[in-house]
Amino acid sequence: MTSEASAWTAAWRLLPEYVSEHVVLSACALALGLLISLPLTVLAVRCPRVRWPVLAFASVIQTIPSLALLALFYPLLLALSALTQKLWGTSFSALGFLPSLLALTLYSMLPIIRNGVTAIVNLPAPIVEAARGVGMTDAQRLWRIELPLATPMLMAGVRTAAVWVIGAATLSTPVGQTSLGNYIFSGLQVENWVSVLFGCLAAALLALIVDQLLGLIESGTARRSPLRIVLGVSILVVGFAFAALPRIGGSATAYVIGAKNFSEQYILADLIAQRLGQAGHASTQKTGLGSVIAFRALSRDELDVYVDYSGTLWANVMRRTDTPAREVVLKELTVWLEREHGIALLGSLGFENAYALAMRRDRAEALGIRTIDDLARQAGALQMGSDLEFFERPEWQALQTAYGLTFAGRRQFQPTFMYKAVRDGEVDVISAFSSDGRIAADNLIVLEDPRQAILPYDAVVLLSPRRAKDPALHHALASLIGAVDIESMREANLEVDREVGKIPPAEAATRLDSRLRNATLSP
Repeated sequence: MTSEASAWTAAWRLLPEYVSEHVVLSACALALGLLISLPLTVLAVRCPRVRWPVLAFASVIQTIPSLALLALFYPLLLALSALTQKLWGTSFSALGFLPSLLALTLYSMLPIIRNGVTAIVNLPAPIVEAARGVGMTDAQRLWRIELPLATPMLMAGVRTAAVWVIGAATLSTPVGQTSLGNYIFSGLQVENWVSVLFGCLAAALLALIVDQLLGLIESGTARRSPLRIVLGVSILVVGFAFAALPRIGGSATAYVIGAKNFSEQYILADLIAQRLGQAGHASTQKTGLGSVIAFRALSRDELDVYVDYSGTLWANVMRRTDTPAREVVLKELTVWLEREHGIALLGSLGFENAYALAMRRDRAEALGIRTIDDLARQAGALQMGSDLEFFERPEWQALQTAYGLTFAGRRQFQPTFMYKAVRDGEVDVISAFSSDGRIAADNLIVLEDPRQAILPYDAVVLLSPRRAKDPALHHALASLIGAVDIESMREANLEVDREVGKIPPAEAATRLDSRLRNATLSP
């Protein structure tokens, strides 16, 4: 099977889950948006003084990028959950559905409120005066005259809101909500354009179907046709019921596997899922998470297991600024995680994925750069590229402190495009990853770190507090500890990241699993 055919097959296999989650999220957000927006619309019509503040608030929400709005709700809900735990001894999940629901609800409000207010305020004056003349109260006038006449325009606002919500819901992946955006985010990361195209087409088709069904309801209200209204509502309700069914029937005992937003993490999440499946355990995945979100979710039992890196935990979570030996980092990290968070560090997988500064070999040789010290002397004339979070991480601060790095310019990319940028000469040096197969494939050279400013980054398996002593989980994953060598991981990463003949992360995980088992059986 060709890589393209394999990608299409993998995309189709994931479609029911992704569509189900996307439909439920979008429908709930739109419904909640309607429940909030309709009373606000009536209030804005009846009280001109609050009309401007209501419309201004809804308009301001639209100026905030939807991805930022989704991300901002996570720490807010996290703090609120901690407060409810402290006050009443109960908490709720701040990951995934809830922050996505609230953000998308706010995003849906503007077209509903604006269309509703405009429609009612601009009703012909003689009609309104006639209603008053026959003695109708404000409530009677609203329900019998104003809302029926405004319904077609109000429905147009609902249609606009539905399309916006369905589109913006694809951005909920980074906060842990499964959606059609999973196709897009993972596809962009591993350059699986089939996955990106599939996600875009699926989201567009879903938006088109919902818009047409809402249009059927809109035309039914305009033509006073109950049949059209009932037909449109019925199809929407049945569609939502089918989408919600997998959530109702889902396994409550399934392990939840987390993954960050790059190729290696997708592969390792699939590897863990396969090992759990082989042991007879169900699992689900929440992928595309940021480092801080993943750790916080694990510490709150919203994830059960994921792979992190010792250097990331040491610097970002423990807030340590020293750079001790690898053994010291792992030992102290294990004790601290258990003591402070109840998290179990099951062990190191056996390889390191450290940050490293890398250059194209011919460029480095032309400039005579072999070490970061050499780089520092010429950095003022060079361009630096990094992933989306490197310049905000303690590792970058440590490198600046140790070497005094100051570049002519800095640019940030998704990791896939970062490697393209250095290969094509758009930047001179990048913050590469030591286990990335593209270092060799793109003929890059990793600069030596003589001052040892960069921490060790052993890939470690973390278990949540509630799973820290789970014997089934320990047994299923024990054979992975110390079994994944750097060459095997680089090969798996390259299989996903290379431009020609690439394979999906799940297939790369299967091949990696096979290599690990063969290595175990070899004398």
